[in-house]
Amino acid sequence: MAVSYKKLWKLLIDKDMKKKDLREHAGISHASIAKLGKNENVTTDVLVKICKALGCDIGDIMEITDE
Repeated sequence: MAVSYKKLWKLLIDKDMKKKDLREHAGISHASIAKLGKNENVTTDVLVKICKALGCDIGDIMEITDE
């Protein structure tokens, strides 16, 4: 099983935001954005910050996929 953040990138496009905007608005690091871009695991704290910044639920930014 793997994690996919495609939903997050689509949501950013819908909100006309860039990764830099998300990083600044959510208060997360460059490293966390890089991990998200590679579909790597990040802490729950990072995911919660993103959800708060975008006003969404965790299911709106990620999904579990078969590898």
